[in-house]
Amino acid sequence: MPIYDYFCPSNNQKVEVWHSLNQEVKTWGDVCELAKIELGSTPPDATVRRLFSPPRLVMPTSDSEYKSAGFSKLVKRDEGVYENVTAKEGESRIVNRDGQAIES
Repeated sequence: MPIYDYFCPSNNQKVEVWHSLNQEVKTWGDVCELAKIELGSTPPDATVRRLFSPPRLVMPTSDSEYKSAGFSKLVKRDEGVYENVTAKEGESRIVNRDGQAIES
């Protein structure tokens, strides 16, 4: 799900929330509900505007993060031979440069 930044002119607060592309967020109450924060003294029907933000890219940092994101991570072991360190049970860990399993 995308992350969006919203600004409320009524209280000068900027809040970061996650929601689907199709969801419309128009009020401070909507933002607080999504961000799971208290309304404070700002009325729930106070209008907010979405801020322009550069996209956030999240890079996996561990083998398990690659695996859970659905990626394969190949580590070169020899000329034309790679180890799939994210191989699932039953998959070959040793593959050639084309990703085909090498019999051990």
